[in-house]
Amino acid sequence: MSIDRLQAHYGFTRMPFSRDIPPQALHPHPTHREAIARIDWCVSQRQLAVITGEVGAGKTVAIRAALSGLEPSRHQVIYIPDPTIGMRGIQSQIVTALGGTPAFYSGVLATQTAGLLAGELDERARLPVIVIDEAHLLANSDLESLRMLTNTDMDTGSHFAMLLVGQPTLRRRLKLAVLAALDQRISTRYTITGMGATDTADYIRHHLKFAGRSDPLFSDDAIGAIHQAARGYPRAVNNLAIAALIATYAAQKSIVDLGAAQSAITENNE
Repeated sequence: MSIDRLQAHYGFTRMPFSRDIPPQALHPHPTHREAIARIDWCVSQRQLAVITGEVGAGKTVAIRAALSGLEPSRHQVIYIPDPTIGMRGIQSQIVTALGGTPAFYSGVLATQTAGLLAGELDERARLPVIVIDEAHLLANSDLESLRMLTNTDMDTGSHFAMLLVGQPTLRRRLKLAVLAALDQRISTRYTITGMGATDTADYIRHHLKFAGRSDPLFSDDAIGAIHQAARGYPRAVNNLAIAALIATYAAQKSIVDLGAAQSAITENNE
C-alpha cells in the first residue's frame, strides 16, 4: 500500500509518526523537555554530559531538538554517529570539521585536535559542541582518550562542550574503577525513560494534529494498548500507531479501535 493512499484515506496533510518531523513540531513530553534542558546547560557551561536511554527512548530526537536551538554563528556542532571508528577516527572528524587536515601520527593528531578546539573558541568565538552518539560502543581506551582531551583546560574553563549519548550500559561502565577519572569529569547525567500513559496519549494526539487530524482518530483503549506494548518509548509508539492505521485502512474502518491496535501489536511481536 502506498503512503499517498493512506494519507488520502485519513485526510492527512502529511504522514504522522514519521522521523522527519521538524524539531519545533516535536511533542514536548516531560522526559524530552528535561533532556533538552540538561543538554542546554551542558553546552552553556562548556561541560561534559552523559545522556542515556533504552533503544527508541528518543535520545537522538532530544539531541536534535536541543542542537537546533543553538546559534550557528556561536556554535560549531560536531556530530559523530558511529564511534566504532576509534579515537583516531573521532579526532580526525573533529579536525576536519574545524577546517584542518588530520595529522598522520596519533600523538600529533591528539595535540592538533586540542589546539583546533581551543582555537575555534578563542579565535572564531564559536564554541565547539562534540556529540558522540552510540557512545556505549566506545572502548575503555577511547573513553580514557576523551578524558585526556577534556583534561587540557577543564579545571580552568573548557574550550568545548561534549555529549556522550548511549544505552544504559554506558552509564554502568562509567562507574568502573578504570574509568573513575572520566566519571569525575561528568557534570550532567540524565536517563531518558518511557512516557507515562497520559503523555503517550498526548504524544499520539499531537502527531495526529500535526498531520491535520484534531478529532479523536484513535480510541482510548487503542491508545492504552499501544502505550502498554510500547512501554511509553516514542519509536515503538510510532511503529505501532502506523501499523494500527494500516490495519484500520485494510478493514475499511475510519477509527483506530482496540482490535486494530492489537493486530499491530501481534504483527510487531512476530
